[in-house]
Amino acid sequence: MSGRDYNYTNNNAAQYSENSPYGSGDPYYAQSTGYITPASSPKKGTSKWVKLGIPVGIIVIAAAVVGGILGSKSSSTKSANTSANAADASSQASAKAELGVFATATDSEWMLPIYPSTTNAAAFSSPTFLPESNTVKTWPQDPWTPSSPSVTNLRADRPRLIAPSYKWQALPSLIESDAYLKSWNDTIFGNATDWYGQEPVVYNMDGDSGILDNAREIKQRIKAFSYAYRMTNDTKWVDRTWLEVKNAAGNYTTVFGPEEDKWNNGHFLDTAELAAAYGVAYDWLYDQWSDDQKSAMRWTLNLYALEAGVQGFTNDSVWTSWWKTNTTGNWNCVCNNGLTMASLAILEDDDTGNAQTLLGITVENAKENCALAVSDDGTWAETANYWYFGTTGHAEMTSSLLTATGSHFGLADVNTNFYKTGDFHMNAQGLTSLFNWGDHGPNKYSATANSILLYASLYDQPQYALYQRDQHDAADPWSMFWYDPSVSGAFWDQKPLDAFFDNDLDQWVAMRSTWTDLKGSYVAMKAGKNQGHQTHNDLDVGDFVIDALGTRWAGELGSGDYRSPDYFSNDTQTSARWMYYRKMTEGQNTILVNKQNQNVGAAPKILNKGSTGEKQGSSTVMQVDKDSTAFWVADITSAYEDVTTAKRGVRFLNGRKQILIQDEITTSSSFQWRMHTNATVEPSGSSATLKLDGQQMTVQILSPSSGATFTTSEAKRFDTDPTPPVADQENPGVTVLIIELPAGTYNLQVLFTPEWNDGTEAVTPKSVNLDQWALRSHD
Repeated sequence: MSGRDYNYTNNNAAQYSENSPYGSGDPYYAQSTGYITPASSPKKGTSKWVKLGIPVGIIVIAAAVVGGILGSKSSSTKSANTSANAADASSQASAKAELGVFATATDSEWMLPIYPSTTNAAAFSSPTFLPESNTVKTWPQDPWTPSSPSVTNLRADRPRLIAPSYKWQALPSLIESDAYLKSWNDTIFGNATDWYGQEPVVYNMDGDSGILDNAREIKQRIKAFSYAYRMTNDTKWVDRTWLEVKNAAGNYTTVFGPEEDKWNNGHFLDTAELAAAYGVAYDWLYDQWSDDQKSAMRWTLNLYALEAGVQGFTNDSVWTSWWKTNTTGNWNCVCNNGLTMASLAILEDDDTGNAQTLLGITVENAKENCALAVSDDGTWAETANYWYFGTTGHAEMTSSLLTATGSHFGLADVNTNFYKTGDFHMNAQGLTSLFNWGDHGPNKYSATANSILLYASLYDQPQYALYQRDQHDAADPWSMFWYDPSVSGAFWDQKPLDAFFDNDLDQWVAMRSTWTDLKGSYVAMKAGKNQGHQTHNDLDVGDFVIDALGTRWAGELGSGDYRSPDYFSNDTQTSARWMYYRKMTEGQNTILVNKQNQNVGAAPKILNKGSTGEKQGSSTVMQVDKDSTAFWVADITSAYEDVTTAKRGVRFLNGRKQILIQDEITTSSSFQWRMHTNATVEPSGSSATLKLDGQQMTVQILSPSSGATFTTSEAKRFDTDPTPPVADQENPGVTVLIIELPAGTYNLQVLFTPEWNDGTEAVTPKSVNLDQWALRSHD
């Protein structure tokens, strides 16, 4: 989020209010008189890191939300995979059906799938889309194929957004034959039933996050209720959808925002998500609404969303559309998507001209901005967590355009590297949780990783669907149409264990011992720039996380309080943002020089990297050779004052059973090596014992051989730090493991040795300067 003051007023608000179509005769009518203040509904607190930050899906019911379906896979994509014959298709489908849907680790906030230990090659073969057979079903071809697609030439039948009627007709039989679709369908109905008995979402203005939680929760509910109706024809779901629609218009028994701006145009993400929700309700239940109801919905959309969107795009003095040139964040994707979905839903019924005007703008604008948010290596520049919001908006918009018009008009392929972003997400996910640097965002609600189900078909990347279908957030109405049940195999088959991301803005690495054993090892480290991340980054060049034995030993603190004064002020050196512990260098797993923040203008460079190149096979049991390794070295000198040179490297040792982090630094000031952990830490000179979740790890200083010892502290600011605008958040249960050294030149080597209890013998590597690191340099 970017914190900005609201200063846009819809001049037509009074006129619209006088002519409100929500009359007193409606059973849910209530006159709006005010709004609920933040104090009446405080923001949820954030937790410590390992069970850290706000996780992607645990705060929502197991079915999250995302968007749309491409229609059937192109014939060219299908033909590329027809080498598998019908017998093979039958064998693979039967083998996977036997295993069923994998369980998830419910004791983990990230609820990662638990893969069985098996070498069943029939079920776990190379990722592919199988040809249709008696045992493998897929979507039929779309009967509507316009010869000259246009953003205003829409399919005649409804629904037109994400799930056309032919998809609904095919869905029941696909559910019968596919374990994933059946499981997701059950979960969606379970969620809809739970929400059915609850009161409509209560308005809560949550500081700089606006009413975004409200908007996404309403969208989540409307999707589930609309889905339930179309699967059952039970009109109770239509009535319950209408109640949520009425509530968001401010015409229920409780007040929903101030009359002049109920959808909070000043924080346009809120507006856009509510517009998308209305678009789904209007389109998916079109034949159930009366003319008066449809008129009321269009009135609300135009008053609180579309008119503001038109003004924002066509009037440069209206700052609320600052996001129209936002190329490295989620705002452009989310805002353009909401305006597009709503406009596609009401186009031929809209007598204001707003829908047509917007469709002539949003698609091209998204191509110039949203589509460019993925860098040339697939990384989402904003942060790994904000990837969820951005790709959800992109996927919903792409899918809606495809199903409503027959084309995405280049939104999906104007950035030739966009297809790589699924791989970015998969590698950013460790073996316990995400490498969640920077801010993690508000509650996810309707933003999930299900965009990669769409991208699997769109970019012919079946491994994306195979990966996402087992995740805890996969159960969602969008997934029912984005997922191609003809996908087969294992995402991990021939998947490299190591991935290097070299774009200058981010620069990071992910290395692991396995894709399928949650008790394996994973280490990730980043360099990258300290600016250019939509003010969601930390001052964290050199930051790292470590997973081993099913536990995260070095982790991230995540977001600060979004409502804190000046939290999003700017990313200049003197910004108040860098006074908050979770955002300052002090709160990261990196080097801290002279107890000062890193330079915001840092421009690190990757110096060297390497991998022995292992790829996992079809088996979930992955055993690497003792000489298997990977390493990564970056020059991080530019991140510091008082430093002549600073280099940081990380590598696997001993068959990926141990991890070495090495820093070569020359500084005229004292410095600290810092790592945040939830473990109980017992320091003893140059070694420390970490204990967590019944597991143990030893951390040892190999170099310098004398004068360097471990100490610990609480995860809180120094007494000498500048005082932030408000008191810092506490970080209970988090300990900082520290090595503090005076000015000088050092080769600081820290070895991490988990206690594997499998007969692995620890090794002590020889000392090798970072410039000489190579694959065999430590043998």
